[in-house]
Amino acid sequence: MISLADLQRRIESGELSPDAAISQSLAAIEAKEKDVHAFVRHDKSAKAQGSRPLRGIAVGIKDIIDTADFPTEMGSQIYRGWQPRSDAPVVMMLKRAGATIIGKTTTTAFASRDPTPTLNPHNLGHTPGGSSSGSAAAVGAGMIPLALGTQTGGSVIRPAAYCGAAAIKPSFRMLPTVGVKCYSWALDTVGLFGARAEDLARGLLAMTGRTEFSGIVAARSPRIGVVRQEFAGAVEPAAEQGLQAAIKAAERAGASVQIIDLPEAVQEAWRIHPIVQDFEAHRALAWEFSEHHDEIAPMLRASLDATVGLTPKEYDEARRISRRGRRELGELFEGVDVLLTYSAPGTAPAKELASTGDPRYNRLWTLMGNPCVNVPVLKVDGLPIGVQVIARFGNDPGALAAAWFLEDALARA
Repeated sequence: MISLADLQRRIESGELSPDAAISQSLAAIEAKEKDVHAFVRHDKSAKAQGSRPLRGIAVGIKDIIDTADFPTEMGSQIYRGWQPRSDAPVVMMLKRAGATIIGKTTTTAFASRDPTPTLNPHNLGHTPGGSSSGSAAAVGAGMIPLALGTQTGGSVIRPAAYCGAAAIKPSFRMLPTVGVKCYSWALDTVGLFGARAEDLARGLLAMTGRTEFSGIVAARSPRIGVVRQEFAGAVEPAAEQGLQAAIKAAERAGASVQIIDLPEAVQEAWRIHPIVQDFEAHRALAWEFSEHHDEIAPMLRASLDATVGLTPKEYDEARRISRRGRRELGELFEGVDVLLTYSAPGTAPAKELASTGDPRYNRLWTLMGNPCVNVPVLKVDGLPIGVQVIARFGNDPGALAAAWFLEDALARA
């Protein structure tokens, strides 16, 4: 993968020009895109901006996020050729920081579940995950150093795990979702993909101007609570192997690690996530469902058809359960700095299974709004396995520092 931090250091020292850094990404896209198919389209003549922190950094934008310079097709034939007049605020944050928007990356239709043409860069016979398929694959393949995705269930953390990339789903609403095609306004979260936790921290610092992302280093002796989320079902042996490797590396590096059971209210919140998601999806996609029903991608259409009967009463009760879950989860962080759990149930499914994978180990944390970071751990049969580090709501720097600690611990293991 291409390290954003490494590029920045080389550009700042004069060893590498910003345009040469962009050319490096263009060459990597030229070499790998024909196999991976991570992009809907990209600018083959892209140039670097002249100044500012992200000069020389090529960024891919998930194709549900509005861009003035590229169509935004949302993975759907309904929006084929649709050209927004303006950039989404999150895209402008990147541009103002000096980044070069190099292209639009593939997304499942409306960031739901129908697979894209994108293939896993570690094994082309497997899915890269979804819905942020192209962003995860482009970074995991070493085409670009930074990409934007979105997560409503598990669409940043899971594909990052499948593609061997680092990624952060920040605290809810840290990054604006204006100009991002809505699926669920209570859940949709813009996230970043990069090579390491340091790259994510530098990206967020440049985009947001938040000084808390400046000077982040690896945490020292963090208190880690392991949550296996048994209520979410069994995992494959590969996922458990990855979690065990992370636990052992963390303990050897000086972390204190304890197994934690999540409170009942938090487990109940996991159960009702789909109610919140599907009720809001029917409102967010009301025009498409009514006016272009037969053009909606098959798996999404079937899901919408099956959930059309959800009632406001069910939705309101689900929201009350969500609030209780958030309160009780907040209390859990009195005793630990971060939580550690699976990023996905196993390795990336085979492409012929027509699945982008299961978000059941991600969706609770999306509903709770906590910052989550994927940390690549190891490979099983050539496919990456990751774990996710979860911090208290608003403590995104803490999540990144703990992820950095774990990266270093695993590198020494």
